[in-house]
Amino acid sequence: MAPLSAQAFRAELMALVPALRGFARFCAREPAMADDLVQETILRALSNMHSFQQGTDGHMRGWCFTILRNLFLQQVRKGKRETALLEYYAHSNDTIHHEDDRQVDSVNELERHLWRLSPLLREALVLIGAQEMTYAEAAMVCGVGIGTMKARVSRARATLRALLEETGKRQDKTFTE
Repeated sequence: MAPLSAQAFRAELMALVPALRGFARFCAREPAMADDLVQETILRALSNMHSFQQGTDGHMRGWCFTILRNLFLQQVRKGKRETALLEYYAHSNDTIHHEDDRQVDSVNELERHLWRLSPLLREALVLIGAQEMTYAEAAMVCGVGIGTMKARVSRARATLRALLEETGKRQDKTFTE
């Protein structure tokens, strides 16, 4: 397959920005950090345009998601331990403002439960569910086998389901007392 022209490469890269931002938000949670991750991903992709091989183990989407994921992991390793990150996320008071309070509660509850998942399970669920990647694409981004990715998604879904059921039971108990 012929290499992409610089113009075609840039156009394809820019088309990925919304998906990259979505994934970065799930990785970093903080909008500013997510934007920095996306910006650095774009810069690295542009500076390594010559190394992108169209038609190999995937496509530009997987290549860019891999760059973003590696950048995020680098940042985590440099400054913050995983437990400190999880504690921060667990105690965050961020809220989403909507007119319907029930919708806000549902969104906040789901977000809280997502952040209770281990980073590997959360990442797998976001790539497959929110980013609509195939298992093969997500496995490539994470550098694992397809079976491992399927297992992570399955465990993430089961854990999330259990957390949501647990919350529902506590709420039911509160209303009956």
